Amino acid sequence: MDRIQAQSGTQLAAPIAAYVQAANAQDADAITACFTSDAVVRDEGRDRRGAKEIRAWAEEVNKNYQPIVEPLSSASKDSKIVVIGRVSGVFSGSPVQLRYVFALKGHHIAALEITP
Repeated sequence: MDRIQAQSGTQLAAPIAAYVQAANAQDADAITACFTSDAVVRDEGRDRRGAKEIRAWAEEVNKNYQPIVEPLSSASKDSKIVVIGRVSGVFSGSPVQLRYVFALKGHHIAALEITP
C-alpha cells in the first residue's frame, strides 16, 4: 500500500493521508470521498453509516469544532491501522490526543473509530 509522510514525519497509508488532508481543510465532500459507500464512522459513541451520514457527520464536526489533526504515530494492529493524533480546534481542552482506528478496503476507508 502506498504510504505518504505527514508533516509530522509519521508515515500514513494513502487513504488515511487523504482523510487527514481533507479533514484539516474542513472539506466535507473530500472527507466523504475517502470512504467506501457502505463505510461506518464511530465518533463520540455514535455510528454514522454510508456516505450521506458520514457527510453530515463531517459537516457537523467542522461547524462545531473546526478540528485540525496532527498525526503523531501510526501502527498496524489486527488488520487495522491505529493513528494517534493531536487535535486542536474550538472546543474545551484543545488540543487533545485522539486515537483513530482505520479499516481500509482498497484505496478507501471502510471503517473509522475515533476515541480519546
